[in-house]
Amino acid sequence: MKRLTLFSVVLTAVFFCAESFAQGPAKPYKATYSSDFKMGKSALATRILEVWKDWDDNQLDRHDYFADTVTMMFSDGMVMKGKKENLEAAKKYRGSFTKVVSTVHAWMPLTSNDRKEDAVCIWGQEVNTLPDGKEETRDIHEVWWFNKDGKISSMRQWTAKFGQ
Repeated sequence: MKRLTLFSVVLTAVFFCAESFAQGPAKPYKATYSSDFKMGKSALATRILEVWKDWDDNQLDRHDYFADTVTMMFSDGMVMKGKKENLEAAKKYRGSFTKVVSTVHAWMPLTSNDRKEDAVCIWGQEVNTLPDGKEETRDIHEVWWFNKDGKISSMRQWTAKFGQ
């Protein structure tokens, strides 16, 4: 399973980066955001790993990485705007679990050449323990974007439940 995940990550990276090197016939789709990426700043990936660890440890105030105007788009379709609103909702949601353990499969910092914006993609799995001891497992893919000050400006999340 880990090999398949790693293969998927590499294939995704090749897909994102290949656009900037590809020559030839027109592509069947035009990217609405960007199709011209290069490897980004590893320090930004470290920030996202720290945010994930803060979530696991229920220490959401440990780092101040979010812009005041942050927008979070969650896998259930909910969109939240604002640092204060997101932090309050995150604390409430995280507080509904007695324990959270994340496994990170891979991450990749990216810079959009045409937009001059930084992002970090991360893939992993989260196991949440409810107060009654029941565990919920979900696979996660997130893309985190940063503003010019290096603060998180937005996040978009996709989740799935495999083999349960």
